[in-house]
Amino acid sequence: MRILLINHYAGAPHLGMEYRPYYMAREWVKAGHKVWIVAADHSHLRQVPTTTGIQEIDGITYRWISTPAYQGNGIIRVLNIRAFCGKLNDLSGWIKSDVRPDVVIASSTYPMDIWPCRNIAQQNGARLVWEVHDLWPLSPMELGGMPWWHPFILWVQRAEDAACRSADVVISMLPHADRHLISRGLTPHKFHYVPNGINLQDWEQSTQPMPTEHKALFDKLASQGRWVLGYAGALGVSNSLHTVIDAFANLKDTKASLVLVGQGPEKERLIQRASRQGGDIYFLPPVTKQLVPGVLSACDALYVGSQNKHLYQFGVSPNKVMDYAMAAKPIINAIAAPNDFVAEANCGISVLPENPAVVVDAVRQLMALPSNELSDMGRRGKKHVTEHFTYSILGQKFLSAIIPA
Repeated sequence: MRILLINHYAGAPHLGMEYRPYYMAREWVKAGHKVWIVAADHSHLRQVPTTTGIQEIDGITYRWISTPAYQGNGIIRVLNIRAFCGKLNDLSGWIKSDVRPDVVIASSTYPMDIWPCRNIAQQNGARLVWEVHDLWPLSPMELGGMPWWHPFILWVQRAEDAACRSADVVISMLPHADRHLISRGLTPHKFHYVPNGINLQDWEQSTQPMPTEHKALFDKLASQGRWVLGYAGALGVSNSLHTVIDAFANLKDTKASLVLVGQGPEKERLIQRASRQGGDIYFLPPVTKQLVPGVLSACDALYVGSQNKHLYQFGVSPNKVMDYAMAAKPIINAIAAPNDFVAEANCGISVLPENPAVVVDAVRQLMALPSNELSDMGRRGKKHVTEHFTYSILGQKFLSAIIPA
């Protein structure tokens, strides 16, 4: 089968996020399929720049489209999206002659690529698959505060409705997204759930040492006998990290320390908040994907949180929870969603979001447990993720959904 996956932000391990397109495509290549990925040459998620043109990466053919540079979520990013979607139509000749896809997957975070992807699928007699990462326009409305009548939201809503009507198959990382998509015109039997996952080799081959700054801090905390709660990832509004910072203002009587590793628009505000309220809190720069295992293993437990939003009733699929579980560490999960990895695996404590008091209680509970019980928690999480959430499993599940019966 010849698969064309179109994802604006697709990356690769040595380039930076997004990683899911690469890991899925690699599994499809292993299964004997030919895979092309079309992505923009500029992405706010990628750490290494790319250049316009064709590049072969691990058996996958990447085609990078030239798009304007941008930062943040302003008008320039919207222009970047428009440029990418517009230039997809310019690739129709190359796709018709060189790719000849049997399946076209529209997989950008936003749904506006459904229109050029639909044209490409029709031109090539291919199946059209829509992969839903987040629910747009609900996400920018609830998390970004954008009103329903905003021109951008109206544009996104038209795209979501078109995707629900046009796609032959809809695959979502959110287990209950169908509850929303059916209301926008999706036929129920087209829906399939394929969550995010992990690549076992990333953990088996991760031998790189931590950066000097990170190692120095963790060594210092260990020498002081501190108990470390870690967080690794984006420092954004949706991560609700003010909650855990507020919690540590009430843990000054303990030997608990909080270490946040990452970058994002909220970082300076979070640093100022921590400085005002106190608590043993540290901020470290982000690390590459290859260094994440070492950082997580230096912590005693790990934290993930979100805002308390209606949006999460459709489920969540945070990559960091999978990484946390692979580190075999207990997890404090402050996300209210119908799917709860931590509860399913019995690998930590799930609490209400945006409630510092329950985070304080969770930290105290974990600190009071003997080391063997904490280790057992961590092992249960790792066992659960390796049995159900590896890309070797998920890649096949994806193929089973898109191959006609």
